[in-house]
Amino acid sequence: MATQKSWKLTGDYFETCSCDVVCPCLVSPNPPLTARPSQGVCDVAIAFHIDRGSYDGVLLDGLNVAVVGHVPGPMADGNWTLAAYIDERADDRQSAALEAIFGGAEGGPMAAFTPLVGTHLGVRKVPITYSIQGKTRSAEIPDVMRMSVDPLPTMHPGGEIWTSAGHPIAPDKLALAVGGKDSTFTDHGMRWDNSGKNGYYAPIAWSN
Repeated sequence: MATQKSWKLTGDYFETCSCDVVCPCLVSPNPPLTARPSQGVCDVAIAFHIDRGSYDGVLLDGLNVAVVGHVPGPMADGNWTLAAYIDERADDRQSAALEAIFGGAEGGPMAAFTPLVGTHLGVRKVPITYSIQGKTRSAEIPDVMRMSVDPLPTMHPGGEIWTSAGHPIAPDKLALAVGGKDSTFTDHGMRWDNSGKNGYYAPIAWSN
């Protein structure tokens, strides 16, 4: 078996899904990922921004990635359908590195999802913007995806609800959020709107 390449990255991430706030896949009386999603199925968009990163000597600073998926029932049951989008600014070596990391082939957090994927719709290179304005995160792929999240309202003076929920992407520090207005996705025959639905965001620090 080929030896994994050494890599690490730091940055920021957010996601929206079609579950009601807060989604039972992560927070419920059931074991994690075994509860049925609020709508019976889950449509999820996950956006990433890399502040600093390297993969076997290839720098990944400033690049963005998005992964979207449809899950037909409880997440632990598998049969997920996934599609991935890579920043068009990435050169061939950077694109290969991002595919390896975010596809889970080189270990790290995304490897936890690999056994659950039944259908992979492929990877596209597209323009991806990722923005942090105050506590609002947003990302856009023209004509495909526009997503944003805001923190859930809270009485905490910090204005955010942080939890250690064990989410594979950010297990130790995750903010509870809600999808912003016009949080939509349209591609691969899928079309959905996660406005007002469940969301999360967090800083990330990954390595294999």
